[in-house]
Amino acid sequence: HRLQLPTRPDWFFDPEAFGGIIVDIASHQVDQFLFYTGSTSGEVIASSIGNFGMPDKPDFQDFGEVLLRSDRAAGYVRVDWFTPEALPTWGDGRLTILGTEGYIELRKYIDIAGRPGKDHLFLVNGKEMTHIDCSDEKLDYFDAFTADVDNRTQTAMTQDHVFEVCRLSLEAQSKAARIGAR
Repeated sequence: HRLQLPTRPDWFFDPEAFGGIIVDIASHQVDQFLFYTGSTSGEVIASSIGNFGMPDKPDFQDFGEVLLRSDRAAGYVRVDWFTPEALPTWGDGRLTILGTEGYIELRKYIDIAGRPGKDHLFLVNGKEMTHIDCSDEKLDYFDAFTADVDNRTQTAMTQDHVFEVCRLSLEAQSKAARIGAR
C-alpha cells in the first residue's frame, strides 16, 4: 500500500483507532488463505508488527507478518506501507500459491515486467512457465455479495468464514511481537 502521508488523518497513526496493520490490511490475505486452501479454520503460529519508516510516530505500524496453519496448508502473509513512489499504482498486491510441482503468482495491479493492465497470473511448473492475462475474467464476487445483503443469503461467503477471518486477524494482531525500532 502507498502511504500518501499528507492525506492521512491523525487517527490513522493510532493502532487503537485503526486496529493495527494486521487487522487493517492482512485480514484480506487471511481470507485468501482460507479460501484458496479450502480451509474452514486455522491457527496463528506467529505474527509480528513493526515501525521501520516513521520514527516520529512510534506507535504506528508500517509492517506486519503472519504465519498461518490449517489442517490443509501453511501460509505466510506480509503487509506494509512501503510501496515505492515510482510504482504507478496504489499498491503491489501479490498472491503466491506454492505447490509440490510448481507455483501460481497473481499480480493484481501491475506486471512489473511492463505488460499493461492488471490481473496478471503466472504459472510455473515442470512443463511450462507462462503468463495468463486474467483481465477479462468475470468477477462475480461483488454481485454475489450484494445479493447476499439484499436477500440475507450466504453465497459469496458464509458468516462462519467471515467470523474465522476476523478471529484469526484479531488474534494475529493481539499476539504480534513488536520488531524493529519503537
